Amino acid sequence: MRKHGVVLKLFVITSALILFIFSLVMLAEGLFFERFYRMSRVDELESAMSRFAEQYNEVSGNERELSSLLGSFMNKNDTSTAVLNKSFTRANINPYYVKLQSADKLITVPIPTAGATVNTIPRGISQGERMVIDGMFMDEKDTILHPVAFWPDDTAPLEDGLVRVEGNVTEYMLPEQRSFNPLYQDALLDEALREWTTGAEAYLSRLHEGKTVRSEWKDPWSGVEYAVLVQSLTDEPEGSEHYMFVMASLQPVGEAVETLKKYVIYLAPVILALVLALSLIYSRIVSRPLLTLNRSAARLAKLDFADHPEIRSKDEFGELSRNMNELSRNLDSALKELRLANEQLQEDVREKQRSEQLRKELVANISHELKTPLGIVKGFAEGLQDGVADDKRERYLGLIVNETDRMNALIMDMLELSKFEVKAVRLQVERFSMTDLVRQVANSFMQQLESKHLRLRVRQDGEEDLYVQADRRRIEQVLLNLFSNAIRHATEDSVLTIDMERTEGSAIRTVIENAGPPIAKEDLDRIWDQFYRAERSRDRKSGGTGLGLAIVKHILELHGSNYGAANTEQGVAFSFTLQENKGENLS
Repeated sequence: MRKHGVVLKLFVITSALILFIFSLVMLAEGLFFERFYRMSRVDELESAMSRFAEQYNEVSGNERELSSLLGSFMNKNDTSTAVLNKSFTRANINPYYVKLQSADKLITVPIPTAGATVNTIPRGISQGERMVIDGMFMDEKDTILHPVAFWPDDTAPLEDGLVRVEGNVTEYMLPEQRSFNPLYQDALLDEALREWTTGAEAYLSRLHEGKTVRSEWKDPWSGVEYAVLVQSLTDEPEGSEHYMFVMASLQPVGEAVETLKKYVIYLAPVILALVLALSLIYSRIVSRPLLTLNRSAARLAKLDFADHPEIRSKDEFGELSRNMNELSRNLDSALKELRLANEQLQEDVREKQRSEQLRKELVANISHELKTPLGIVKGFAEGLQDGVADDKRERYLGLIVNETDRMNALIMDMLELSKFEVKAVRLQVERFSMTDLVRQVANSFMQQLESKHLRLRVRQDGEEDLYVQADRRRIEQVLLNLFSNAIRHATEDSVLTIDMERTEGSAIRTVIENAGPPIAKEDLDRIWDQFYRAERSRDRKSGGTGLGLAIVKHILELHGSNYGAANTEQGVAFSFTLQENKGENLS
């Protein structure tokens, strides 16, 4: 760190500020924490007493409900509690008890708070559990038993003068979630009550107004302090009122404060080390933006407009960094846009040149394809106009009709191809038999096959028909073009083979192979282009319109087919695949 640098200044200021705040927190804990705890504890007890008073009025007169309500209050709030009559005398309500169902009667076993210890209270009992109790009956009907000992079974010896009761637990209320010795604290309640009663007259007016009387009492033997709260339970006329006397130990907070003070003594060096380390880290973090901005400014000075590290804070450093980065990005973006615009311009020029070349080729091809039949039609028409012999007249008219049909076919193919090129064709997909379609198309070419003395051989996987999912009309158009092409280029007295087989991926592969001259290797990929013909078939007797394979290509691509052409030992084979449908519904 530099002597007068920002990092050193931030480190000193941050360390001093954190240590000052830590000292204030520790001082506040030592001076005010105990008082805060006492106030919070007393406020919580007062709220709980108000809720108890509401429930008390609802069950007043029912001794069993009162005992259960009182025991639940003491367990939940860890207090020693008594209900007082108008003379501030403790009412005979025992909050802790166990009820046993013996063979012939229900026995209540009150748990005395005086003279009992925690060890004499049964622990972990549950309703329906079997229990054995030794004690003495306190009533004539032998239904209330003063307990002396609790046993899990009847194997222990019975002392003289005691009776043994055995039965199932039907109901119980025992000290739970209480302090380490709740019975001792409950036994102190009478002593605290006697001392409080000596000055009770001074609190009567406040009690009658429904207010809670707060005071404190210290156990003379242990020195533990207790909070004492008294509140009226009923709104009954004077002479029948009852009061609630609550005593809660304040010992835990004193122990917590003492422990906290010792803890701070041991923790102070660790906190000091952490403060210094964190202050140093914080100082470096805060000063880091200045170093980043300095480096960014140096790069901008060298006309380096690439991305710079960004400071993401929302202060002035962050704003300055964002402005500098924005400037850098704008300059860099402008350069990239100019570069992209130049590349796009070059691409547009190339595309325009390619489109112009395609246009010229299309015009040339159309002109070429139409020029010959038009010339023929014109020649024969002129012959008819000059009055040729009658025997030639019919032949001339037939040739004119034939050339007209050829031009019409060319125009129809061009219209069909244009639909595919502008994506105006929508497939009507259905399930149909590829086997039947191949046979149907093959039958339509029987005359051409016989005229060239060609034999047709159809083979397929299995004896059952092969079904595909495709547009039947378009696939028929594909087969017609491929059959026509195969017959046109087949050698006379040869075999034309059609194979249908299943391939991987649930597809049907159809192969149409003819015996004849092969296609030059450089022409195999170009035969699918419009108006492209290999030189050997440029004559008008065997050449088609030059658009058939281009149409086939578009149809198969719409079906997602794998198609192609390849030279074989006999001649040339054209193949394509279609998705198989074995009868399932395909979307």
